[in-house]
Formats: sequence, C-alpha cells, structure tokens
Amino acid sequence: MTLGSSAATALLAAGILLWWLRTPLPTTIEPRKPQKNQAATVEPEIAPDEHCNRLITEFVRSQPDPTPASGTASWPGFRGRTLHNVVPDGPPLASHWPQAGPPKRWEITVGDGHAGPAVFAGCVYLMDYDEKNRRDTLRCLSLKDGSEIWRRSYPVVIKRNHGVSRTVPAVTKDFIVTMGPKCQVMCVERASGDFLWGLDLVRDYGSTVPLWYTAQCPLIDAGVAVLAPAGRDLLMGLDCRSGDILWRTPNPDGWSMSHSSIVMMTFGKTRAYVYAALGGIVAVYAEGEHRGEVLWKTNVWNHKVVAPCPAQVGPDRLFMTSGHGAGSMLLRLGRVKTTWEVLENTVIDKTMFASEQQTPLYIDGLLYGILPKDAGAHREELACFDPSGEQKRLWTSGMEMRFGLGPTLMVDGKLFVLDDEGTLSMLTIGRRGVKLLARADVLPHGRDAWGPPAYVDGLLLLRDSTRLICLDLRQTNPERK
Repeated sequence: MTLGSSAATALLAAGILLWWLRTPLPTTIEPRKPQKNQAATVEPEIAPDEHCNRLITEFVRSQPDPTPASGTASWPGFRGRTLHNVVPDGPPLASHWPQAGPPKRWEITVGDGHAGPAVFAGCVYLMDYDEKNRRDTLRCLSLKDGSEIWRRSYPVVIKRNHGVSRTVPAVTKDFIVTMGPKCQVMCVERASGDFLWGLDLVRDYGSTVPLWYTAQCPLIDAGVAVLAPAGRDLLMGLDCRSGDILWRTPNPDGWSMSHSSIVMMTFGKTRAYVYAALGGIVAVYAEGEHRGEVLWKTNVWNHKVVAPCPAQVGPDRLFMTSGHGAGSMLLRLGRVKTTWEVLENTVIDKTMFASEQQTPLYIDGLLYGILPKDAGAHREELACFDPSGEQKRLWTSGMEMRFGLGPTLMVDGKLFVLDDEGTLSMLTIGRRGVKLLARADVLPHGRDAWGPPAYVDGLLLLRDSTRLICLDLRQTNPERK
C-alpha cells in the first residue's frame, strides 16, 4: 500500500467516525418478550418504578414424581406462624430421649449456607445454592422422606462467604417468595412451581448487598410481598400475582440493607411493618389509606452490623440487639398528637444481655437469648432478661451450657437450642432458672449450625452448613424405646 492510499484510507475512516458520532441514537428501546417460564432481560433504561423481570429461570421436576407428606400444619416462613419462634399448639413432645437422640426421619445434603426451610401442605421449601451449576435454587422436598419433588433456579455467580444462602422463603397457599444471597427476588406458584415474576433489588432499586450476603427473609401479608430494598426505596409492597408495585416507602436518609428481616407489630390499633436497617429503625403503616407511609422512625439504633430482628416487648416498647459490640437497646414509644415517636431509649451493655445473630424469644414477659462471643465471662450462654422494671438479667445457663450462635425454638413448654457443632439441647426455662432435660449430637461433626429451624406436628427440621435433617420429637413415636 502506498503512502497516498494510506492517507486516503485514514481520511475516509475519520469521516465515517464523525458521521457516526453526530447521528442521533434511537429514542425508544423495545424489551425482548418473555418466553414461557422466562423473564424479559430488559436493560436498565427501564424506569426504576416500572416492574420488570430480571430472572431467567429453569424448572426441573423429579422423576418418578415424589409425593408430599400428609398433614395440614405449616411453618410458612421465617420464625413460623407466630413470627416469634414460639409454637402455641401441637402434639405433646417427649421429655427425654434415648442415648442416640430423637429418631431421625431423614437427612439430605444441601449447599453450603444457613438458609432455613419453610413447610406447607406436606412440602418443605428451601432456598439453596447449587455451587456446581452456579444457580440460586428453590427446592421443593417431601416432608415424608426429604426426596426432591421439583426445583426452580436462575444463574448467579456467588463465592462462599461464611456460606452462601441464608434466607427462608415466605409461603402461602398460593405463592412462594424467595430472596437470594445477592438480593434477587423470585415469586412462583406454590403448588406447581410455575414462575410468576422476578427482580434484582441491586440493579432495579439500588440496594447494596450486605457484608455477608442478604439474610433478609421475605414477608407475605394478604397476598402482598413485603420487601426492604433499602436503596432508592426503604420498603415496598408488590402484588404476589402480578409483581406490580402497590406501595413504596421513600429512603431520604440513604439507609442500607441489614441482615435483619421485616417483622409485624401493632401500635395502638395500627398494624405496622418494622425494619432495622443500617441507619436506624422504621415502622411503616401495613394497611389502610396510609399503607407504606412512615408511622415512626429513629436513628438512635445505628450500627454497622445488624442481624437480629426488632422484638416487641409490650404495647409501646421495642427491644433491639446485635453483636460486634453493639449491645442492646430498649425503646419506649408514644403518641405525640397524631404521630408516634420514640420517647425514651435505654442502652443495655453487651455483657448484660445481647445476641449476635438470633432474635431473642419473648415469652411470658421475659427475653431469652444466647449472649454474644464478646460478652465476657458468660459468653455464648443462654440468658434470661427482664425488660420491665429494673431491666436486669435474671440468670445465665453456666459454663457447662454454651451454645455458640445457636438458633432457639419454644415448643410444648420446652426450649430447643442447637449449638454451632450440631448438638441439640432440650430445656425447661422460667424466671427461676433453666434445667437441661436432654441433649443429643443430632448433626455429628457439624459446622456452623446457624440456620433457622422449622417445626410442624412434632417434626423438627434443623441444619448445619451442608446438611438438613428431620427429627421426630413426638411423645408417642412408636420408634421410641
């Protein structure tokens, strides 16, 4: 090629580039239509307040098709039917166990994590992570034997970070809503597993994935999926059938997503959704013409890591706790003219009463929780705290009964506590102290057994980092000797 021809070519290329830069881009973008069981992959030019699907899902049904167990009892989401990890009814449970522990119905392998199960109509629903195929996976299992009935999944690359998945699905007769470790939300029909809608809270609503991935468990209230993006919106409610946004709570203070979950509370005659974000605590009207509006909010509780949920300890009082040196706080609320406000807050030292990961149980006016690892001489012991009057700790379980970050559950007047290594303890508790009834290594050589438990009709579901088991706690179990 000659020097002259090279110069001509360069001049032509420069002219084409100038023409391309001055040519206006198209002003409209047509999203690709979703195929059956798929979601449209729409780029972020879509306005953030318009509902759009972000998940391309895959469905697999097991062959031959396992059947659910019989029974109508349910554990429909995080912390059960009461949202307090307290079971008010059910069959009587055994007060002692054989040396091997309560009978084990089944055991399965699960992805590394701390996600707890939900149970509905004889099916167990678990939000899992398939490391081999790199997919968030909603698994439907038979409560009878743990066999998988179906799974629905979507691709997402996630590295282990003290485990991966750590949320509990919200389940009703019609719907299942899940939230994955990186804040992808999916809604499916419960019975069939058919995909309804999905979204990405980070991409769509500006959420920030928490330090150890999200542990926020979705809430379904009267057919509405209630979420806390804590991005452009603080809270939001979506219709479970269509995915349409029904209401939104603004986030003018820029609070971020914590590891905590939304809980239901009542102040006076007003039902509210309460959420402890990174930045403060907010209560939002749950119904009526003000649904989605702020009932009250406060920044007096503001810590870098928040995992436990707020606990209501009276009609106008709230308890909040966390680990990593945060300690605890009691808040007293009151009506000021037409609004609710925090009138008083009391700080409780971490060595007196606090919890790093699990929300303490509120039973008969007392709080029960596992003290954090930085609580001094009584670290990791079960403690009883009276939040009224002098606000003092009544007792701890002692050095012989330490439980790590143990999940707790109250059933049939008995407290069940699982420690980090998979040892299950059955206790009686009250104002005067604690008594050990039975203890068994139900997950031998367990690791990081932190996942929330589930309970239905005498059956207790527990997990460590890689196993999910089902135990039979019933008094009349024919296998019990």
